[in-house]
Amino acid sequence: MAMQADEIEGMIKAALPDALVEITDLAGDGNHYAARVVSESFRGLPRVKQHKAVYDALDGRMGGVLHALQLTTAIPQN
Repeated sequence: MAMQADEIEGMIKAALPDALVEITDLAGDGNHYAARVVSESFRGLPRVKQHKAVYDALDGRMGGVLHALQLTTAIPQN
């Protein structure tokens, strides 16, 4: 069963409460998403650790229930 965009967003926000999360369904099939996640908690972290934080928030669903996620992470620009 595919994940819904709001479920993905909710899991990310639960782990990264300050995050601004934008989810796009790339194929309209509920299996291929793009996510842009902006969080102050990423400051000072290399990109790979930023991505790991998001994947950790998804609690092992990547590659299973969630087939594909094109991920972009960033820190807030003030």
